[in-house]
Amino acid sequence: MTEKQLNEAIEGLCRSKAEEFRLIGYEHVSGPDIWECISQKYEKSSFPPLYQLVNDILSLKVTQFMNYMTISAYRGSRLE
Repeated sequence: MTEKQLNEAIEGLCRSKAEEFRLIGYEHVSGPDIWECISQKYEKSSFPPLYQLVNDILSLKVTQFMNYMTISAYRGSRLE
């Protein structure tokens, strides 16, 4: 799998998870928002294996995502 294919697959998974969140009422969630939430877990460590990354995206819960958004807002790291 090339790097471009890998990036496209990850973007597709993030868009899919964002669509899932929109279906349950969180209309303003985007694929890049999902990626920010997931990737922050790996800032201090190395990039995880692909299977772990896919699992982290697909198993992300709304509560985890909203906690991330709230903490980011308090820190001021997320500009709207």
